[in-house]
Amino acid sequence: MDSHYPDDEGSNARLLAEAKAGSNAPALSVSEISNALKRTVEDRFGHVRVRGELSGVKRAASGHLYFSLKDADAKLDGVMWKGHAGRLSFAPEDGLEIIATGKLTTYAGRSSYQIVADRIELAGEGALMMLFEKLKARLAAEGLFDTARKRPIPYLPRTIGIVTSPTGAVIRDMMHRLEARFPSHVVLWPVLVQGDNAAAQIAAAIRGFADMSTDGPVRRPDLLIVARGGGSIEDLWAFNEEPVVRAVADCPIPVISAVGHETDTTLCDYAADLRAPTPSAAAEMAVPVRLDLAQRIAEAQLRLAGALRRFVERARDRLATQERLLPSAQDIIAERQQRADELGEKLRRGLERRSDIARIAYVGVSARLNPALLRRPLDRQRDRLEAARLNRAWLERKLADGRSRLSAFDRLLTTLHPEAPLLRGFARVTTLTGETIADSQTALQARTLRIKFRDGSVDAAVSGIEPAARATGQRRKPVENGRQEDLFGES
Repeated sequence: MDSHYPDDEGSNARLLAEAKAGSNAPALSVSEISNALKRTVEDRFGHVRVRGELSGVKRAASGHLYFSLKDADAKLDGVMWKGHAGRLSFAPEDGLEIIATGKLTTYAGRSSYQIVADRIELAGEGALMMLFEKLKARLAAEGLFDTARKRPIPYLPRTIGIVTSPTGAVIRDMMHRLEARFPSHVVLWPVLVQGDNAAAQIAAAIRGFADMSTDGPVRRPDLLIVARGGGSIEDLWAFNEEPVVRAVADCPIPVISAVGHETDTTLCDYAADLRAPTPSAAAEMAVPVRLDLAQRIAEAQLRLAGALRRFVERARDRLATQERLLPSAQDIIAERQQRADELGEKLRRGLERRSDIARIAYVGVSARLNPALLRRPLDRQRDRLEAARLNRAWLERKLADGRSRLSAFDRLLTTLHPEAPLLRGFARVTTLTGETIADSQTALQARTLRIKFRDGSVDAAVSGIEPAARATGQRRKPVENGRQEDLFGES
């Protein structure tokens, strides 16, 4: 049976496709046509710059950035890989007009084309200002620019920290101004002030100053100055970056922002505790003029000396007035002196009287004392001592009684010694640990017994218990409580 309908040149009703002789249009797979399109697009558009409005911006967990570019009539998908997206100098947001530089390619999975961007730039200052206003509004809503957060600048800081470029006129002008006004200890943290890594370095410098110890080898500054010379909004953009603004707002050290000239404004100015129109003006705000301060101190010293002098004079006048109203010291103590004299005289007479009474009493007692009266108690004690001398016969009798009692105790000890029955043919049964066995149940539980004779010991194993037999003429126990029991406990 034929596998298709009869060939008909004008018919499209074939069921199976087959290659015709001389045909130069072979059938391509979907992958082949997709790869061909990819090569064609990438060869033709290997480097393009596309201007459009960002839409659908999304940063994946992998770090890749996905977005769309659109204008009034068309839309183009785009992607920026992680390596390039991490180096962006601003945060892409929907609505920003940008210029994306990269290459066009196709994405076979959705039969679409897209731009793979390796650089994204804001399209003009208008887009930059729109990003500025949006970030300003968001940070202001968080309270980072509130006046209540502002701290006073120290009047005379011992150490000043400066965050700026180590080269250029800015640092030289500030050091010159500080030297002319009030020479101070300055710690410079060198950073880039524009470019891709500028914002990260500036934020790190501010946080580094904040983390310094107050008693370390380098003392933590009492005041920070973040400074940069003038420039375009693009040149100053590092000071509008969110990490820098948050570092300034969170810094525990008072911060003066001196970025650009008087007409330049950055978000760093809003977050700082004080804004200076120029870096030189920031140096002037940081310290007073030394000569002016010395003059003010001298004037204050003069005023203080005059005030002290007037105070002492007024106090002396008041003291003189009070002195005239007070009685004299002699008048105050006269009565007490008289009273002390009277008491002293009474005391003298009283002591003499007591001495006379004691002398009379002593004479009466001493008259009754004589040697014979003192020897009488001594003689009595001597007689008692003579009467208490030891009697030899009495001591010998006591010693004989003690010796007799000791002999009786020795005989009793010999009789009651647990080893004494062994000499009469008895044996002592114990456990291996030396515990005496007195009944058959204890012996059965011990299993192994140690039998001690008068000349040694033997160990024996217990194999059973044999009941004790009754016998006539057995020895009976003594009579207790009116009953006589035999050795086996039966009456």
